[in-house]
Amino acid sequence: MGGAAGTGVLEMSVLVLNRFYVAIHIVSVRRAFTMLAKEMAEVVSIEDGQWCSYNFESWQEVSEFRRAIKEPDQDWIKTFRLEIQVPRIVRLLGYDRMPRSTVKFNRRNLFARDENKCQYCGHKYPTSELSLDHVKPRSQGGPTTWDNVVCACVGCNVKKGGRTPEQAHMKLVKKPVKPKTSPLVSVKLGSAKYQSWKAFLDNAYWTVELK
Repeated sequence: MGGAAGTGVLEMSVLVLNRFYVAIHIVSVRRAFTMLAKEMAEVVSIEDGQWCSYNFESWQEVSEFRRAIKEPDQDWIKTFRLEIQVPRIVRLLGYDRMPRSTVKFNRRNLFARDENKCQYCGHKYPTSELSLDHVKPRSQGGPTTWDNVVCACVGCNVKKGGRTPEQAHMKLVKKPVKPKTSPLVSVKLGSAKYQSWKAFLDNAYWTVELK
């Protein structure tokens, strides 16, 4: 999208469904609009308790109608030519692959699982002020796995050093475990903006990964 579209809005999240309405992925608003413009996907929108589908052209028409009565939880993109509502869900028209069955082990998911809280002192920090700590140090044979890696602030990480929590006389806030659902999706569902995702995120398909 060109014009006056805000970069922050373009990087917000959109849930992607496959052809059978199964949640498979999350993409940025920028990517979602690209798929809509190329007719690879359609918008799925909830209206009076019913799900409605729109192609890119009809979604522009709907946005024109809604523009006069914008809701607080809606986001909009304004360009030189039009103002269009940001969709929360899109459905791929020719893709029937199913989602992955495991939650990806990466730094982003670890921070989300631990809610950006140091697992030793319990305080919440910006991502830039947190590190990842091996509960059982690698020097003692500790693996790099979900149940042995936690978020730690700089102070606690230095205090613990190359020791186990017991050796350092420290306690974990909670035992680290592999999440059964995507931590990032759980974070998104805490926002009113993404409540429409819930209909497509039952227990069988809580495996969506962020790009």
